[in-house]
Amino acid sequence: MSLNRFTLNSVVYHVSTNDGNNTLHGGKMGFSELIWTVKDYQVNSYITLTYSSPDGQNGFPGDVSVEVTYMLMDANKLALKMKAKPKNKATPINLASHTYWNLAGHNSGNILSHSIQLLASKITPVKKDLIPTGQIIPVAGTAYDFLQAREIGSKIGEFSNGYDINYVLDGTSKKHLNKAAIVYDSKSGRKMELWTNQPGVQFYTSNMIYNEKGKSGFVYQKYAGLCLETQGFPDAVNQPNFPSQIISDISDNKLEKSKSKQ
Repeated sequence: MSLNRFTLNSVVYHVSTNDGNNTLHGGKMGFSELIWTVKDYQVNSYITLTYSSPDGQNGFPGDVSVEVTYMLMDANKLALKMKAKPKNKATPINLASHTYWNLAGHNSGNILSHSIQLLASKITPVKKDLIPTGQIIPVAGTAYDFLQAREIGSKIGEFSNGYDINYVLDGTSKKHLNKAAIVYDSKSGRKMELWTNQPGVQFYTSNMIYNEKGKSGFVYQKYAGLCLETQGFPDAVNQPNFPSQIISDISDNKLEKSKSKQ
């Protein structure tokens, strides 16, 4: 979100900042920082979590109920279903999963040798502070072009700090799941497919990770994992030519599916 404000229904809202003057992932206490309630679960099958966001939390309008379900489906298949429903006011919502992937194993080093295919012919370019300019431009002829699978590290040197950009997925529909990405690691033989009904996916190569202690005490460094965050376009609330992320009296549903093979 650009700066710390947006206008909705003629009201200017000021929201909390946690990335310089910008609001990232909901602000200082985004949904990922909060305790959720277990609504229902079945061992080795699924778990559903809920959270009720009160009017004014982090400066955002309206009471909103949020529900997320993680489902294990068949072998090596994980599905996420996310829903948000406003109770009294229209509000912007852009739910996303920020999972880090390293198909060679969490302690194997960086993901630069992974190959990736992104089924997206356009991106939403950003300014120096990583806020979208409002443009939608083609990837053809640039280092952002992953329409044909290639190694992540093959052109990453053209950027000062790796990939962190929203891709405009081709041919998506909120009514159906569509293939968004294919990731492959030749060392392990693992392959992952990502399917979604969202219009965009943020491709991020963990550029800001430095000496992060993780699983079994392993310390992660830059490029330790990759993220594929299916989403609405960032800062859509301030960009009139982006698909709207405003929800009012109906649910904004999101379903994404990740599939890993070995």
